[in-house]
Amino acid sequence: MRTRTDQVAAHDGGFDVHLWFPEAGTGPGILLVQEIYGVGPYIEKVALDLASRGYVVAAPDLFWRLRPGWVGEHTPEGTAAGIELAGRFDFAQGVADCALTVAHLGELPEVAGGVGAVGFCLGGSIDYMLATQVELGAVLSFYGSAVPDATGLMERVTAPLLLVFGGSDPYITRDRVAVVEQAAQGRPNVVMHVEEEAGHAFHNSEAPMFHHPEAAARTWEVALTFLSEHLPVTLSR
Repeated sequence: MRTRTDQVAAHDGGFDVHLWFPEAGTGPGILLVQEIYGVGPYIEKVALDLASRGYVVAAPDLFWRLRPGWVGEHTPEGTAAGIELAGRFDFAQGVADCALTVAHLGELPEVAGGVGAVGFCLGGSIDYMLATQVELGAVLSFYGSAVPDATGLMERVTAPLLLVFGGSDPYITRDRVAVVEQAAQGRPNVVMHVEEEAGHAFHNSEAPMFHHPEAAARTWEVALTFLSEHLPVTLSR
C-alpha cells in the first residue's frame, strides 16, 4: 500500500497530513481525525483498514502547534500527556486545519467520488463541528464529548451523519447521550448508534483499558455499511 506525508499550509505555518492510498490508486477521500494520542498506531490501523477498502485516507497532525509529530502511548502516562495537550489545544484552529485537509484531499488526483470524515474522541467532536461548516459526503463521529453541548448546531449538518456513543461512558454519561438522541429524532440524515455496555474509546484496539472487542466489531460493521451507502467505492475506477 502506498503512503506519503504532505504538507498543508495554514495561516500561521504548515502541518503534516499522513496519506494512505488504496490498491486501485483512486477512491473517495476520508479525513481521519485523531484522538488525544496523535496520529499513532491506532489511527494508522484504522487508516490501513479504510484504505484497504478503497478509500484515500488523510490524517492531519492536529497537535502541530504544540508538539509536532507527537504520538502518545496507550498507558496511564500517555493518556495524561494527551489530556494535557488537548487542554492546550485550540479547538477552532483544529477544525480549520481539518477544513484545509478536506480541501487538500479534494484537490488530489487520486480522490474521486467525494470526501467524508471519520473522527474518534477529540476527532469525533472536531468532525461534527466541521460538518456544520463544510460540505461532506458522510460524517462519522465516534464519542465526541463536544456533541451533547452542540446539538443546537445539528440542523446545520446536511451530510449523512453517524453518531456513535458508549452507553456506559464515564466521560459522556448516558443522560448526555440521551440529549443527542433527542436532537437526532426526526432528522433523516442522522443515525444514532449506542453500544450500551461499552465505555469511552471502545473501538480503540490499542488501548486495553478502553477497548470492548464485541462492541467495536459491531460498530465498525455499522460504520462500514454507512460509508458504503453514502460514500461508496466503485470498482470501475
